Amino acid sequence: MPIVVVCTGCKSRFTVSDQYAGRTGPCPKCKKPITIPKAEQTVVIHEPETSVAQAKGGPQVSVKPLPRRNMPVAIGRISLVAVGFVATAVAAWIAARVFGPEGPPVAVLGPAAGAIGLACAIVGYAMVRDRDLEPFRGSSLLVRAAACAAVYSLLWGVRSFMPAEATSEMYQWVFIAPVFFAAGAVAALASLELDWGPAVIHYSFYVLVTATLRWLAGLSPV
Repeated sequence: MPIVVVCTGCKSRFTVSDQYAGRTGPCPKCKKPITIPKAEQTVVIHEPETSVAQAKGGPQVSVKPLPRRNMPVAIGRISLVAVGFVATAVAAWIAARVFGPEGPPVAVLGPAAGAIGLACAIVGYAMVRDRDLEPFRGSSLLVRAAACAAVYSLLWGVRSFMPAEATSEMYQWVFIAPVFFAAGAVAALASLELDWGPAVIHYSFYVLVTATLRWLAGLSPV
């Protein structure tokens, strides 16, 4: 049966016929010499310091890279997300007219914030997750996204308790915003296992959506 090999030099994955087990040959991408393991051995190959195959005149192994699967774009899901956002924006605009300058009461704002946070966590994860890794799905994704959304909502709660004089000027956010974004990124990193950069983008997406909806609802965006 074919042996799956991972080159530690360029991290390429490819299959090799088991007849080449134990032999040495170049990686099809980076050309570094690698030793094909036996079928029962670990498939991670350690890169030798020197070209053993060339030094000993060993046989050149013909290897075949594994094809990368390209996931089709889910047009239906994208359309559903777009329709959901537009509907939520319209609801926020209507709420501003119904409840006036004071905005919606906590009884309405709390559940709405939780639902919006959960939706943002799931949609944001779909946008920034690592395509080379198996994604979270089903109940696992729901639980992780709910935990992430809870932290995001908690950060808004912390913001609401801050004194107005501490956030009235835009320059003050130069010192305050990094703290919130760092906390949000840590939440995304821990719950959804994102890298640091995608985690920051994930929280930024949530802030952008919620700030827009708050503005439409007649509340302060920040």
